[in-house]
Amino acid sequence: MRAVVLNAGTLTLRDRPVPAGPGECLVRVTAAGICGTDLELLRGYAGFSGVPGHEFVGVVERVDAADSAWMGRRVVGEITVGCGRCDGCRRAGRGHCDVRTVLGIRGRDGAFAEYLSLPAANLHAVPDAIDDRTAVFVEPAAAACRILEQVEVNRDTRAAVVGAGRLGLLVAQVLRHAGAHVTVVVRSARGLATANALQLETVPLDKASTSLTRQFDLAVDTTGNPAGFAVTTSLVRPRGTLVVKSTFHGETPVAFSPLVVDEITIVGSRCGPFGRAIDLLAAGAIAVMPLIAATYPLEQYAEAFDHAREGLKVMLTT
Repeated sequence: MRAVVLNAGTLTLRDRPVPAGPGECLVRVTAAGICGTDLELLRGYAGFSGVPGHEFVGVVERVDAADSAWMGRRVVGEITVGCGRCDGCRRAGRGHCDVRTVLGIRGRDGAFAEYLSLPAANLHAVPDAIDDRTAVFVEPAAAACRILEQVEVNRDTRAAVVGAGRLGLLVAQVLRHAGAHVTVVVRSARGLATANALQLETVPLDKASTSLTRQFDLAVDTTGNPAGFAVTTSLVRPRGTLVVKSTFHGETPVAFSPLVVDEITIVGSRCGPFGRAIDLLAAGAIAVMPLIAATYPLEQYAEAFDHAREGLKVMLTT
């Protein structure tokens, strides 16, 4: 099969064996999305080598007898595969398995290929109401929904989302749907235009940093860069909550004293509930079309990654 392979910071298109995970389902990938984490993998994040990509939709083409009900179904998939037996799995769930693999990120080839392999337990059927391009957003929309499992959000919540890229605009829509009054902190004209298309309230970065400090009950860092943490921290009111969604290669300088003095709660937030994300996307509660910049065939992966650096969703098709 054709696959985009990452090795030592370089991507190449290669011929790879079709994956054959024992006891797993073989999925023919129809579309996959490039996200900020994929771009960080190129810079060395997680030390990953192999086939990247973890946002996908596809069709199941091979199963074990026990999983025959999945044959031929259109699916998306949770990206973390846990053992189900270790202390991490028992205490915190398979997403925190001590020996986990993560699709396209850790120890498991991902979705920038014609095929991938996942256990049936990781799969979710895609309803007819969701087309393939929308289905690619299930994984990041689920990550946005994870915040609602970690932090109480209601009509009294004043929320700031720092970053108007792929993930930030999903987070903003999820928080708005939950009832929060949401302000998106934007840096670029492109981010402003996309947020406006989604009818989200916005504020420029320079204004937020000077006139909106300590104003928000909840602030979410989705910037994907170290500077975003400091900006997000400045927006949280005393005893408010800071949610960190950014994953990137490198370290973040942190001024701890203001966090301690203001008694800020810091919440790391990663993968989330696929069922909830599918329901919101099927109902049209999350709009994704304004977030799509372009779609490229797999062989044009280099152009696709270059385009993805501009901040919106770029997809690869097989």
